[in-house]
Amino acid sequence: MTTALVVTAFIAAYVLIATERIHRVAAALWGAAAMVLLGVVDAKTAFFSEETGVDWNVIFLLLGMMIIVGVLRQTGIFEYLAIWAAKRARGKPFAVMTMLIVITAVASALLDNVTTVLLVAPVTLLVCDRLGIKPVPFLIAEAMASNIGGAATLVGDPPNIIIASRSGLTFNDFLVHLAPVVVILLVVFVGLCRVMFRSALTYDEARVQAVMELDEREAIEDRGLLLRSLGILALVLVGFMTHSVLHVEPSVVALLGAGAAVAVSRLEPSDYLAEVEWPTLVFFGGLFVMVGALVKTGVVEHIGQSLTDAVGDRLFLASSVVVAGSAVLSGVVDNIPYVATMAPIIKDLAGPLGVDAQHDSLWWALALGADLGGNATAVGASANVVILGIAARNGHPISFWTFTKYGLVVAFVTVALSWVYLWLRYFALA
Repeated sequence: MTTALVVTAFIAAYVLIATERIHRVAAALWGAAAMVLLGVVDAKTAFFSEETGVDWNVIFLLLGMMIIVGVLRQTGIFEYLAIWAAKRARGKPFAVMTMLIVITAVASALLDNVTTVLLVAPVTLLVCDRLGIKPVPFLIAEAMASNIGGAATLVGDPPNIIIASRSGLTFNDFLVHLAPVVVILLVVFVGLCRVMFRSALTYDEARVQAVMELDEREAIEDRGLLLRSLGILALVLVGFMTHSVLHVEPSVVALLGAGAAVAVSRLEPSDYLAEVEWPTLVFFGGLFVMVGALVKTGVVEHIGQSLTDAVGDRLFLASSVVVAGSAVLSGVVDNIPYVATMAPIIKDLAGPLGVDAQHDSLWWALALGADLGGNATAVGASANVVILGIAARNGHPISFWTFTKYGLVVAFVTVALSWVYLWLRYFALA
């Protein structure tokens, strides 16, 4: 009975988020409160459990990077990059979009997708403002590009980190097995953006000419702070890429970087805290509690176990079900807790690493399904939620369905191509 009530409460909260009858933060908090009132969640479950509680690593990673972005904004670097990008693209919207997509995807492979969108979104807003074009299509494209690019490496997307820790896969394993298909998907995605956003890719010749006459170097307001902040950011990025060697969580690296940036900036708290997306952080908290209740009651595990029972030892069918099922479920619940729940199931199904390529393909199916399926809806991936928060705070709200109507197309196409890739590489040509 309790499980049925938990599922009902989750669906009700999700419907409120999707329909936007109330603000998504309120819907997430109401959903979390329902889980508490149903007796499924208590303080220990919500705040201290790694399996069912708030993922504080995600929350504090976001907070730290938001503060660093807040310090960087005071230097004028985002204005500089916006003018530089617009001039290199000759003011043509599709060229600008393609440039930002590629930058976002590559950066997401090296960092993580949430950090990347936090850095790229301010530049995007400024570029669009300079050119007089609507930023919403660009922001949506960047969120999706970050999820696609992040799938290429171990550190690119939080689900990949979870998969690596549970499976024993290395950074090079991810690069060799996933980077090739991600490059293909990125090219296809650029083509999809050309079709999906064609009506928004118009521009004003006069605005373009005005931008071409600007000198981007004049946008830098504090060169000393810029150099110090970029040095700290570089150290943070190195920390992200070597965190598994250093045994320091990315969230700790981000907070240390934020503290150093604040220390060298000597700015007032109101200056650097202005970039913190507090509603987004609270929304994540509520969402984690709701999903954690599904995990605790065994709903997610039951779904995953049902999938594995259905496929048995038929590995191609298993890979197909995992990639498709992961895509669907990651579009509904955040892909971080989903992968954390599915990883032990996949470990049992795949067995030890190196048995053969077909068994190992189950891990790649999980990674591709979860990472790419996160594009399907506005709450499917952390980067999507962050982009929506940034857009809303800057006066360009993106509704759940505005994002989702494009996301469903992108998720379907990219997951379908990934399925073909899995079949060719690990079964047909193995």
